[in-house]
Amino acid sequence: MNDMREVEVVVVGAGQAGLSSAYHLRRTGFEPERDFVVLDHSPAPGGAWQFRWPSLTYGKVHGMHALPGMELTGADPQRPSSAVIAEYFTAYEQAFDLRVRRPVDVRAVREGGGGRLLVETSDGLWSTRALINATGTWDRPFWPRYPGQETFRGRQLHTAQYPGPEAFAGLRVVVVGGGASGTQHLMELAPYAAATTWVTRREPVFREGPFTEDVGREAVALVEERVRQGLPPRSVVSVTGLPLSDAVRQAIADGVLDRQPMFDRITPEGVEWNDRRRVDADVILWATGFRAAIEHLAPLKLREPGGGIRVEGTRAVADPRVHLVGYGPSASTIGANRAGRAAVREIRRLLAAEPVAV
Repeated sequence: MNDMREVEVVVVGAGQAGLSSAYHLRRTGFEPERDFVVLDHSPAPGGAWQFRWPSLTYGKVHGMHALPGMELTGADPQRPSSAVIAEYFTAYEQAFDLRVRRPVDVRAVREGGGGRLLVETSDGLWSTRALINATGTWDRPFWPRYPGQETFRGRQLHTAQYPGPEAFAGLRVVVVGGGASGTQHLMELAPYAAATTWVTRREPVFREGPFTEDVGREAVALVEERVRQGLPPRSVVSVTGLPLSDAVRQAIADGVLDRQPMFDRITPEGVEWNDRRRVDADVILWATGFRAAIEHLAPLKLREPGGGIRVEGTRAVADPRVHLVGYGPSASTIGANRAGRAAVREIRRLLAAEPVAV
């Protein structure tokens, strides 16, 4: 348990970003268990997808890009995405013999001396020359705080705990959040709920027209600029706006997507605004997004005054041994694939050079 094991690279996380990184490590000559190790705290393959609600079928998933080297084909669009993608990730790990260790919790990453990093885990200690952090955001749901929140007599839950629409049958539901999850939840549960209310801090922006490569590049560039400045990353959808599909148009026409400004306080019976408007509620569903799961990197003191980690490409500017894949501009399935390849390319350059003190 306490034996020190040495590798060249530790990959933390086995979602899209971690598996992409592991694939590129293997492809360029690194051997799993000898040269690198992949540590994942989930109980099984599938990354965060394995925890998605059952009603999110594969046909409803937008922009799921295949992992490098192996396409996802023949998936039934009516099956839950959690099952489809978990099976795909399982087959991928086996096909490329990635030997992911799980469940393993990474508790801290520290300076290890001699130019190496020390990775403290529930499965002992690892000494490494480089680290690829691919932990995503699912484990850090963001819960805003509002006056009176603790007095609410109903149920409060986050997107991360969303059980599917049937659980809201006959209930009055307030959905908080202007992103893709908030609109999807509203459209899905509205036929079951007794009443729904949608509140957001900012007026939602709906995007007309196709999501072209140029639009995508512009959005990613804006997110990338934030992490280059050391600011916490924002989601790509916060830049692009929400796609205005036929289903969304119908929900707007039906009054389901009738946005209200953010309430000012929570009462035991519901929510209330300063102008004395109030809505009674049985459930408050917080579709308020996630934050990067990077607390284990705290001992390295990588955070900038702006609250984020300053990143160039995938490399943490404060420590070139640390690469963040799936962070900021690479927090998409295609972005994670490209970032995994870029991180491995830079790490190979780093390892080819003489170790230096950081």
